[in-house]
Amino acid sequence: MAADITTHALTMHGAPKHGAVFTHYDFVNPDAPTGGVLKQAAIGTFDTVNPFTLKGKAAQGLSYVHDRLMDRSWDEPFTMYPLIARSVTYPADRSAITFHLDPRARFQDGVAITADDVRYTFDVLKDHGRANMRRVYKLVARVDTPDAHTIKFTLGPGHDRETIMILALMPVLPKHYWGVRDFDAATLDTGVASGPYKIKTVEPGRRIVYERVKNYWAKNLPARKGQYNFDEIIYDYFRDEAVAFEAFKTGDLNIRRETDITQWAKAYDFPALKDGTINREAIPHGRAEAVRGFIMNTRRAPFDDVRVREALSLAFDFNWINRNLYSGQLKRTTSYFPNTDLAANEWLPPPTDTPAQIRINLQKADALLKSAGWVIKNGARVNAKTGAPFRFEILLGAPEDEKVALSFVRSLKRLGITARTRTLDVAAFRDRTNRYDFDVMYYFWLSSLSPGGEQLLYWGCQAAKEEGRFNYAGICDPRIDKLATDIAQTMDRASLQTAARSLDRLLTFGFYTVLAGHNPADLWACDAHIRRPATIPLYGAVPESFWFQPIVKPPLN
Repeated sequence: MAADITTHALTMHGAPKHGAVFTHYDFVNPDAPTGGVLKQAAIGTFDTVNPFTLKGKAAQGLSYVHDRLMDRSWDEPFTMYPLIARSVTYPADRSAITFHLDPRARFQDGVAITADDVRYTFDVLKDHGRANMRRVYKLVARVDTPDAHTIKFTLGPGHDRETIMILALMPVLPKHYWGVRDFDAATLDTGVASGPYKIKTVEPGRRIVYERVKNYWAKNLPARKGQYNFDEIIYDYFRDEAVAFEAFKTGDLNIRRETDITQWAKAYDFPALKDGTINREAIPHGRAEAVRGFIMNTRRAPFDDVRVREALSLAFDFNWINRNLYSGQLKRTTSYFPNTDLAANEWLPPPTDTPAQIRINLQKADALLKSAGWVIKNGARVNAKTGAPFRFEILLGAPEDEKVALSFVRSLKRLGITARTRTLDVAAFRDRTNRYDFDVMYYFWLSSLSPGGEQLLYWGCQAAKEEGRFNYAGICDPRIDKLATDIAQTMDRASLQTAARSLDRLLTFGFYTVLAGHNPADLWACDAHIRRPATIPLYGAVPESFWFQPIVKPPLN
């Protein structure tokens, strides 16, 4: 039997980037000054500062308050380093994990963090935490705490190699505080936590202010050095993005991450940007992008026919959409693992640069549709046997998606296909998607640099039959099931790449989605006093590493 592994770092695949002795992450400035205020927008409202239960809507920024057993590095696909746990021990098959806690670890009230706190956290989140926590924590068959600084989780049936990684991401809550309160309730009590910030003030639904913990026990740990530099972090709440953008333009906020690529291209012409008070930059990153597009429900005819699905993909004029709706800023998505080394990079979208190329695509689409039994009669696409017209509904969950959908509708009309759009509010859209009650919808899957068990939820046969999963397209292919299972069990990065690329090929050439586009850069606009390190990590710029730098103007002569 192989000996257990004891290590300072935990990786999904391969060796960690940093050895047992390192001083800080490469993507931070270890000498960054502390001070200043970071003030940003949040949209909507909130009514609780407990982010771990289903009750209420949690405020933004609460991750600053709660430390976890280990810290995830944003410069590696999936690697964690010491935080509350200074090391881990696990067998080669990853059927258990033991966390060795740092005796120096303290809650913000000075009380030591012990294995009893970790066990309490595990128990309460297993019963009352969010669904993803409950699902993973219930894979634990046994918990042992041999001493105050050691806790071992032994796993039961159903675990995979990623399970111990998820356990390492467990926040640690103070038993002495929560043990005498109702954990499963919305609350605005600022409470006691373990992270680098604590809640200073709360105005429900309007504002939450965090202040840096001056005596934070972990501030000089390698996983924390050079980070969490602002004295205060403020989230002001706005009813929508338009109002939040106006607040940024007038200087009420000093940092903004822009998500509207058209607004980025056309609306950043206000005085503060022109005079240098505000800086903006598009920062490339290496993380996986969302897989967005028109998802076809193969549970329904005619989308159960791959020829029909490919024909609809051929009708999509991405270049026109990118040029006219997104100022040419998007990159066409050609993979289910876009912007990563897991992409097969074999499927290339048909070119739509010229009218001649578009005609060729439509001719190919017409041939595919005819071979599938859909012919043109009196200018409309109909079923050759029944005479039923080819018409369907495109379901949308956001008004901003209507422009893309309507462009696609116009392209389909050239094939004699009638499509109409329907935009729903968030609740209604979620209900329809949970029940797979749609023909086609414009939506997305979240991809990852370190895919695991979620792949079966996205593409597996069982998930296709179960409501509330994420196999929106209704994919059921034994080859895909096997590859999705293999991905979660791969032992090294090379094996993961092989399995993911094979899966990618089956998905792209199955034409389950008319793939749209993505922006391979993060769009940041900041007050000129806010600085960032020169090195950008794999996952993109990390605001936790930013700092406030007063600008000293030269004296007037």
